[in-house]
Amino acid sequence: MRTTIGYIIESIGYVVGAQGALTFASRTFFGTEWGWLPKIVDLPSAAYLGILAVGLAFVAVGVNTRRASARRDTA
Repeated sequence: MRTTIGYIIESIGYVVGAQGALTFASRTFFGTEWGWLPKIVDLPSAAYLGILAVGLAFVAVGVNTRRASARRDTA
């Protein structure tokens, strides 16, 4: 069960992080808005770097959750 939760958290982190990076890059370098995140919230460009960091944190938590589950099963 913990492995499944880890994969779900990790997947959410990839999506959130990708949307943060995509929106930041599109606003900074191209002057347009890509992705679905700007359609939901209107934030300054630098805030999307924070969203990228949140996504990376979710990925790290998901990976640690899966590894803890693997260590628990072998012990």
